[in-house]
Amino acid sequence: MTESQIAENFHRIREEIKAAELKSGRKEGSVRLCAVSKFHPVDAVKSALKANQFLFGENRVQEAYGKFNELNDRRAELHIIGQLQSNKVKKAVEIASCIQSVDRESLLEEIEKQAAKLEKNICIFFEYHTAEDSKSGYGDEDSLFVSLENFSMGLYPHIMPVGLMTMAPFSQDEKLVRQSFVKLRNLKETVNQKFSNLPITELSMGMSGDFSLAIEEGSTMVRVGTALFGERDYP
Repeated sequence: MTESQIAENFHRIREEIKAAELKSGRKEGSVRLCAVSKFHPVDAVKSALKANQFLFGENRVQEAYGKFNELNDRRAELHIIGQLQSNKVKKAVEIASCIQSVDRESLLEEIEKQAAKLEKNICIFFEYHTAEDSKSGYGDEDSLFVSLENFSMGLYPHIMPVGLMTMAPFSQDEKLVRQSFVKLRNLKETVNQKFSNLPITELSMGMSGDFSLAIEEGSTMVRVGTALFGERDYP
């Protein structure tokens, strides 16, 4: 895809985000766009930067590590959004400002360990399982609350928990997709009541096919890839 096509796509998606904010009675600019650049070359990221896009999401740490080191542009902010294995945490903490796919206590322990070694503070989202066809994320509130309680007790001084993340079901049933977003929004409200000392303000939900619905249900960050960069060249 050419640089001009990517620029046009960013303009179109930003206008759609703005329209969804307006429809929901929300302030313009209240939703951040995370451009998912996985399986796309570094030139696509450069084109996005020229279109004034600075927040990117990558699924695979190894790919992200090579791509963003090659890019070497301090304007680019990287979030890891894919399932993260413990042996990839070191590189993830080195290259990213945020890990959105935290789904277990043991992963938090490893992130804290590596962040402490690097003397770096890193943001995280808790990924929560809201759809039957999704296998990633915390599967129940109790296990999530254990992790949140540990944060309340100060066990992870190098990690800042900022929000919740989910993937809606891959379905044409709008009602089913919306239910997933409502579930995460309701969970955030519960978390804010039970753990008012923690800055859980963000909801990362909504992708290329459903981000307008997600915004209507309270999303503060949408993760869009295909609608911006085109179909991926899967390895």
